[in-house]
Amino acid sequence: MSAEVITETQQRFLRAILEQIPLERMAELHRFAPIRQGGSETGLAVFATWPQEPSVEGVADVAEPEVDSATNDVESADTPARPARVRHTVYTARYHLVLKGPDRGSWALDIREEADAPLVTVDAVVRGVQRRTGDMAEVERMTPEQLAVAVSNTPWQGSE
Repeated sequence: MSAEVITETQQRFLRAILEQIPLERMAELHRFAPIRQGGSETGLAVFATWPQEPSVEGVADVAEPEVDSATNDVESADTPARPARVRHTVYTARYHLVLKGPDRGSWALDIREEADAPLVTVDAVVRGVQRRTGDMAEVERMTPEQLAVAVSNTPWQGSE
């Protein structure tokens, strides 16, 4: 889906997300293929944002001392601390667009904060959504740069 043209509705969806979450905070976005059914279209995206204030997990001011099993001596606390993992806020965004009938053109958007987790968790969330929906089609992963191009008025140009 990465070299595919972004439709007006998908562009509208991405712009609506960026009205609530600034592009500068976006870490990555995973866009699922829209589903058309019964005169309406529904779309889904899972995205992660950088924290407004840096927050990390797994960092200690002083590393836990290790015990030498041969002598039972406690090693110096000068051992470096474990590496930090930045926690991102993970969101889901959904839209519903009525295509036919008296409510034609009505639009609904729902963005929900789902988790506070390391970025690697987003891939697991995307796979879980695919499993639950039974949709094993490729999900498009978008970087902030790709997202900026997608919402611009410049025609989408995939990498070749």
